[in-house]
Amino acid sequence: MTKYRKRPIVVEAHQWFTNGDHPEDESELISSTDLGEFKSEGKIVRRYPTRLPNCHHCTNELNRHGLIDTLEGGHIVCPGDYIITGIRGERYPCKPDIFLETYELVDEVE
Repeated sequence: MTKYRKRPIVVEAHQWFTNGDHPEDESELISSTDLGEFKSEGKIVRRYPTRLPNCHHCTNELNRHGLIDTLEGGHIVCPGDYIITGIRGERYPCKPDIFLETYELVDEVE
């Protein structure tokens, strides 16, 4: 079997936990007497539109999840997932365990 090694490339990534976490989301804090305080819809990771109870990936409530547009279509973002910006500007989610096994922190000086 032919084997290949992944080329070493540098990507930008941000760990996501809730709406507005991504630095390019440009979410604003909204106050409402009925709903309390919350952040507006993000530009990169949007709220996941569902009424279903729990995620089959992480078992958290789906209303705590996000949705991101990727080259393959929309993908669910679980709390704790990393949002990776690829070499062509594309964005996609990555589970924390896979991210930590695949990527290492780069010194900004390099």
